[in-house]
Amino acid sequence: MASTDNRTPASGGGKGFARAGAAFGRLSGHAGFWLKALSQPTIDLTLRTHAGQLTRIVEAPGLSLPRAELDALVERLRIVAAKTLPQESLTYGIFSGEPERLSRAVVTLISEEDSGRPIAFNALSVMDVALDGEPTEVTHLGLVMVDPDVRGQGLSWVLYGLTALVLFARDGLRPKWISNVTQVPAVVGMVSDTFSDVFPSPLPGARQSFAHLQLARGIMATHRAVFGVGEEAGFDEARSVITNAYTGGSDALKKTFEIAPKHRNVIYNEFCERELDYARGDDVLQLGRIDLAGARRYLLSEVPHGSLPGLLAASAMLALQRLVLPVVYWMDDTRPFGTLRPRRQDAGGAR
Repeated sequence: MASTDNRTPASGGGKGFARAGAAFGRLSGHAGFWLKALSQPTIDLTLRTHAGQLTRIVEAPGLSLPRAELDALVERLRIVAAKTLPQESLTYGIFSGEPERLSRAVVTLISEEDSGRPIAFNALSVMDVALDGEPTEVTHLGLVMVDPDVRGQGLSWVLYGLTALVLFARDGLRPKWISNVTQVPAVVGMVSDTFSDVFPSPLPGARQSFAHLQLARGIMATHRAVFGVGEEAGFDEARSVITNAYTGGSDALKKTFEIAPKHRNVIYNEFCERELDYARGDDVLQLGRIDLAGARRYLLSEVPHGSLPGLLAASAMLALQRLVLPVVYWMDDTRPFGTLRPRRQDAGGAR
């Protein structure tokens, strides 16, 4: 019995070294992930985000993957969809399998590490929309599906924010417009809490700027197919609410207010119940931005607190915001930022 209770200092030290080695290995893996994210022209990354689970992020799979790999990826997404909506099928966006549709998508797929079984995914889409007469990229947060067997395992921080954060970092930490179409109070609240300058939102200070209105009009005019809204759906511009939205291939996603997942903050539940006609099938079209403030909120509130890489990234964000980025933006005259515009070279004056 004594032999089971007496732990030598050497064995304790060995465990300490083992824990340190494991932590260093995880940190090295995350560092490699971010180095690839910042260097690849088209992202295709895999990261262990939970114990026993691998997350793959693939940008523009319709262009970057051979047809056989693209078909295999779409089939894995359909496996998750079949578990989520076992008696229904979806026909819009990524489920079409058409390369042109998937050429503007960014797919995040979570799978079990041992079996390879897909358990959750998010499919973002990048839309070109005019803003003040110039083309602007808007990242649509897209469709999220989670296998019912693994719900409640804390996957939302990966599915809703990680990919947007990776794109934000890859593009030089410049603010990016995002959009979201939903009738789910939990998602309305997540978007309002995570991103900046979000409208519509019940939060104090939320207002519709002319930029919000321009982008909403452009999205509804040319990008309805991205989120499965038919031409017969209406749009209330003042409230940014899509009426009769579930007629363009997304019919299976329509919910009643009673079964729609609720947010822990009741203001979002009350907002959706007040603004949306669930019997008709209304959605909100939210527009906002991911910027340094939003990225910091995401890292501090959504990423698990035990994640060392998340804490390090949060510290780096603060340092970049205060010390480095203003200089970088000022010196880079090839891309716009805020009121700064790139220097245009006059081809006729070239010598």
